[in-house]
Amino acid sequence: MKAIDRLREEITTPAGRKPLRVLAASGQLGYGIPEPAFSDGLKRKPHFIGADMGSIDPGPYYLGSGEMATSEAMTRGDLHRVLRGARMLEVPLLIGTAGSAGAAPHLAGTLALVREIAKSEGLHFRLASIAADIPREAVKQAIRAGRVRSLGSIPALTESDADNAAHLVGQMGIEAFRRALDAGADVVIAGRSCDTAVFAAIPAALGYPLGPALHMAKIIECTSLCTTPGGRDALLGTLEGDSFVIDSMNPARHASPMSVAAHSLYEQGDPYRVHEPEGTLHIDSAIYAAVDEHRCRVTGARWEPARRLSVKIEGAARVGERAVLLAGCADPRAIAAIKDILPAVEKTVRDLVAQSVTVPFRFYYRVYGLDGVVAWPLPPAHLPREVFIMVECIADTVEAAKSVATVFKQFLLHHGFPGRISTGGNLAFPFTPPEIMAGTAYRFSVYHVMEVDNLPPLFPVTLEEI
Repeated sequence: MKAIDRLREEITTPAGRKPLRVLAASGQLGYGIPEPAFSDGLKRKPHFIGADMGSIDPGPYYLGSGEMATSEAMTRGDLHRVLRGARMLEVPLLIGTAGSAGAAPHLAGTLALVREIAKSEGLHFRLASIAADIPREAVKQAIRAGRVRSLGSIPALTESDADNAAHLVGQMGIEAFRRALDAGADVVIAGRSCDTAVFAAIPAALGYPLGPALHMAKIIECTSLCTTPGGRDALLGTLEGDSFVIDSMNPARHASPMSVAAHSLYEQGDPYRVHEPEGTLHIDSAIYAAVDEHRCRVTGARWEPARRLSVKIEGAARVGERAVLLAGCADPRAIAAIKDILPAVEKTVRDLVAQSVTVPFRFYYRVYGLDGVVAWPLPPAHLPREVFIMVECIADTVEAAKSVATVFKQFLLHHGFPGRISTGGNLAFPFTPPEIMAGTAYRFSVYHVMEVDNLPPLFPVTLEEI
């Protein structure tokens, strides 16, 4: 019998559906799963286990390069823990945004680890994988048809943007997971996914109301981040039909109405609506109430199906090779003049390397203590005692980036400025070499929404027996 059919039998009674227990194992696999809370969660006999594995949060490098943001050893350990737990209970395991960014190499790497773990543990199950790579031609056709729109202030998408992206993925919703479950999967490993889809697909397949199911999914996907004090311990969501209860598996973390309501706003530009490929979750009418000092019950969310299906698409394009120069400064005169010093050094460097570095390169400065985090319109009333200087150079080649960064280092160290007392020693380098080759730099070149007529062709499901 299929796993989803076993669940359907288990939760169905003549009086209606039983409460559905959902264990969120990790806010992002690969960073470690606190063992006591996860073990306690397994003792609560969840009907299924879910975990997110990535997002765009770590930046464009991972989508562009195809690398995982987490170490292989930590990733393997977390996958081993959730896979073993799910098979011990014989419940479905759903994992979204495989391998940090959810493109083909991330999905392949994650599947390889899952197969390796299953072989070493003697586990047998039906594995479904869902690809999230969007054909470039489909995106270009949508651009021509005026069916792609920008998110925020990002420029309109061009066909060359689609062609130049190293990887191009779409965020799948609950539909793709449901197809995998309907095909008989016990374990689902998906490429780029909406975080909510991991936890809402099974409730949707079992007939629970989508409003509460998706709202619960929105809350629990980051595990105990919605509690006070927030953390990353496993969390149990219990879907009761028109309501759900949030219960951290760490007894020291408490889900209060305030903490849960606050997390409903997490990563949302609109505090009242959460847009998904298949529709919109409305939480403006949600009510948060304490069950006790540790748990919170939520009611009132509603679901509005989409008139037009849409998929958020993401792509990252290579910018160049990156070198980073790191230095500290505690000279008050240098700090006062730093906004003039850095561009002056850049001009000197450009003149010096003009004959030897013939490829384009760019500089970016950040002076932590003055404007390293925010580009403040005015300087502070009192200059800091010390600042940290980061100079980033991006060039077309590794050799060019290294050449320019090393020359910049030398001339920054000895640059003259008003009131200078010492001809050297105005900078402190935290280590040597102070310039670091940081690999290939990428940027998000695709961050748009594409209207589609049909979702299944974009997210193909593959089954295998493990």
